[in-house]
Amino acid sequence: MYTREQLVGSWFSSQLHDNGETHTEQAHLHNDGTYEFTFTVFDQEYQRVQEQIEVGDWGLVGDIHFTIARAEVDHEEAFPVDMANPDNYHAYQVIQLDSKIFKYQHIVTKEVFILKRVIDRIAHC
Repeated sequence: MYTREQLVGSWFSSQLHDNGETHTEQAHLHNDGTYEFTFTVFDQEYQRVQEQIEVGDWGLVGDIHFTIARAEVDHEEAFPVDMANPDNYHAYQVIQLDSKIFKYQHIVTKEVFILKRVIDRIAHC
């Protein structure tokens, strides 16, 4: 089974879409069960055209990872989301989780996501 400690830290993904846009996700999963996700879209010249920051709660039970969105952040100000909206709650089955890769599948949509761990500290030799 997987442990919460395996998910704590920073993760990243980047995908090039058919229209030439690059979509990135930066995920910061904190030990206290909170998260911050930054979703960014870049055009073909790698100019940022859209950015969305979401904060909320996360957890891991066995091989089920879940998120609960609490707010969207715009210009460093948090705006609460509608907690009655089911789109703010997600559950995923963990497919792979190790020190480098977090691969998981949405329980409802079956979409698969792959994040790579970001090394927070660089060792000095």
